[in-house]
Amino acid sequence: MVNQMDLSFPAKSSNESFARSAVASFILQLDPTINELADIKTAVSEAVTNCIVHGYGYGDGTVYINVKITDKGKVIIKIRDKGCGIPDIEQAMEPLFTTAGDEERAGLGFAVMQSFTDKIKVSSTVGKGTTVTLEKNIIRHRNSSGGADLGHGE
Repeated sequence: MVNQMDLSFPAKSSNESFARSAVASFILQLDPTINELADIKTAVSEAVTNCIVHGYGYGDGTVYINVKITDKGKVIIKIRDKGCGIPDIEQAMEPLFTTAGDEERAGLGFAVMQSFTDKIKVSSTVGKGTTVTLEKNIIRHRNSSGGADLGHGE
């Protein structure tokens, strides 16, 4: 491990953008591409929203985030709640599955997280909470002069 950050905040929808921005700011030390940064921000946004909406049902609670950066440029993000938990993780990870009832929720949160990260792991205990672990490799491209070569014409 090269560096890590811990963050906790009230499970309020208004804090979702703060969480996304805090994680993005922390990983800037890896010099990610704009696309890599956007991928992580999107995945974090989905995971935090799941904690708020499904873990706590918009009620009181705390969202916990731990971000680790390894010496190989891998970002490991754990987003955790102490909410209601998920009774069937496999079912919850199916695209379009939602417990939100009549609310306008698409049931794509886990599918979005999977598509924007290299690896996702979900662990949950009913009545105790859920932890979503997201992993993303940030590829470092360097040109011959030692500067960043983002590889996308940026």
